[in-house]
Amino acid sequence: MPRFFLATTALAGMLIVNPALAQDMEEPFDPDTADAATAEPASEERSGVRTYTPADFTRFGARNALDMLGEIPGFTVRGEDSERGLGQASANVLINGERITNKSDGVTSQLQRIVTDRVERIEIVDGATLGIAGLSGQVANVITKPGEISGRFTYRASFRPRYAEPAYYGGEVSLSGSDDSLEWTVAASNGIGRGAAGGNNAFIYDADGNVLEQRDIRMQFVGDFPRVSGTIKWTSPGGTIVNANANYSRNYQDFREYQDRDLTTGVDLFRSFENRNRGWGYEFGGNVEFDLAGGRLKLIGLERYNRSRSRADSIFEPADGSTDFGSRFAARSESGERIGRAEYSWDMLGGDWQLDAEAAFNRLDQAAQLFDLDSTGTFVEIPFPNGTGGVTEDRYESILTHSRPLADNLSLQIGLGGEYSTISQSGANGLTRSFWRPKGSLNLAWQPEEGLDLSLEIARTVGQLSFGDFLASVSLNQNQQNAGNVELVPPQNWELELEATKTLGRWGSTNLRLYARLIEDYIEFIPVPGGLETRGNIDEASLIGMRWNSTFQLAPIGFNGAQLDLTLVLEKTRLDDPLTGESRSFGGHQNRRLEAELRHDVPGSDWAWGLGVQYNHTLPYYRLGETGFNYEGPAYTYAFIEHKDVFGMTANLSIFNLTDGRAIQDRYVYAGYRDSSPLLFRETQDLSVQPIFNFRLTGDF
Repeated sequence: MPRFFLATTALAGMLIVNPALAQDMEEPFDPDTADAATAEPASEERSGVRTYTPADFTRFGARNALDMLGEIPGFTVRGEDSERGLGQASANVLINGERITNKSDGVTSQLQRIVTDRVERIEIVDGATLGIAGLSGQVANVITKPGEISGRFTYRASFRPRYAEPAYYGGEVSLSGSDDSLEWTVAASNGIGRGAAGGNNAFIYDADGNVLEQRDIRMQFVGDFPRVSGTIKWTSPGGTIVNANANYSRNYQDFREYQDRDLTTGVDLFRSFENRNRGWGYEFGGNVEFDLAGGRLKLIGLERYNRSRSRADSIFEPADGSTDFGSRFAARSESGERIGRAEYSWDMLGGDWQLDAEAAFNRLDQAAQLFDLDSTGTFVEIPFPNGTGGVTEDRYESILTHSRPLADNLSLQIGLGGEYSTISQSGANGLTRSFWRPKGSLNLAWQPEEGLDLSLEIARTVGQLSFGDFLASVSLNQNQQNAGNVELVPPQNWELELEATKTLGRWGSTNLRLYARLIEDYIEFIPVPGGLETRGNIDEASLIGMRWNSTFQLAPIGFNGAQLDLTLVLEKTRLDDPLTGESRSFGGHQNRRLEAELRHDVPGSDWAWGLGVQYNHTLPYYRLGETGFNYEGPAYTYAFIEHKDVFGMTANLSIFNLTDGRAIQDRYVYAGYRDSSPLLFRETQDLSVQPIFNFRLTGDF
């Protein structure tokens, strides 16, 4: 792996920084050797900005801004990191120079609702040059223009030959309009999930490798996620901008797993596991921006709320007709977030300044119950300590950011500040604690030559907590328990990132990102009294990695209308195991990932086709009483065919998992803590995922 890492980095580095090689690649495009309509998106370079217009994406039949961004060479859309509150900008997409401050209806959804006719241009620029606090690396700014009332729709359906139910009614319909002062969008959607894995037997072995059980497993997941949403933006003649957004969503999830257990010794069993979850939620948000005292003030408010009920039943039916036995775990939870934020921006001393202040209030209330199935078939509640309670965090943050050019091709952004937070937990062993933590970042953007952009970021960040980890919970499906931990604190990170983007002329573009993280108070499973385990903080952990993303146009070698997209991710992680003290990787971490897709838009036609592969390598996971592997694939392949004018619509048919990727699990479960207890059993699963047929129809009205 190290040699592969070094070789790949060296190759990417040659493509990015070797001027002679770049000049060889950037030969003038010869219209006599390729159909101009099938050429790659032809960006316009100016002062470190790559500009694209809708005409550049005619070849792909792009219908919305997301389709367009997906075909920009070397660029990948990255949404907000969903960290604490709103914070500084982290998504690498702006709309009309503004960040998206809607947390539930993110970047992808909003880009899908901007039809191509409303896009004036897309600018790719280094974030540190924009004067927007928190942005670094390559950022897409989608510039829109007024348009008449228009609608768009996407219909999705999927099917698997076995195990999963077909999905017939997924997709979204939206309606939008705009003029010089008013923009609005309304949308209704249904996200669908129809998953399954099964077909092969699973086996249970004792410590000596003898078969204890053979299991025939059948799994099925059914999920529907309907949502309605709307946004509106008004710009006054004096330049005041008002944005408002709202959405309401519901979720209906059912997971079922059935097992016929053939025991070597003892009575055979039929085990049924059913997990049902129902919930709903809403979000209201808005902001107003106006001139004030020589600067610009933006006030932002957001309110989110979610409620859910879940119930998991695990029931065993002995083959000899004796009494059934089993367990039930039920939970009701309410969670919410309320945010108020102010951003004041002004010009001074040859640069841009911005002072941010934010107050965020997060909450979770949960009531959990555990039951045993008695001999009459009734679930009887049993004690479940620490399963019911509430968690709140009140957080206040302020950061001062300064951005300025240091030279014509060099820009600096620096931000300094901190946050003060109070975390309170009610219920058993309730506790209240307060913390102050420094935060900030330094970003440099440099363009040493036309077509080559470099950026460097050094940052101090604070991570987010999962409030559910404060309270006890169980997994009846895997027979695991989390004792809960009222002393959790958020992890803190030192982050270093170097990003390089090189345009390769008519050959495409390549992007290389190198990054490292030193993490304090990393969250991992730790031992607690009584032989239990819970999620807790350990002193430190680290991660280093690279992400290489490239788009290569194949017209220069005579394959007109074709392009190859490649993404390679390599990561190395380290922590000291909280049980053994030995150095190891993050549990269950995906440390290698490769994605490759060949797309061919057939010249002179409305047809396109493509092939792709996704490969991942997943490391062992670690709990205190077990360890093992749990992953899918590791390689999935797919193919698609597309027609861009089916009665004015775009139809896409794809087949995923052509080469029989699997769902793999290999568990080693111990009688107690794995460092001092004998192996209780080993469980192996090698289950069929099945080919997945997907159909998508997209159109405008």
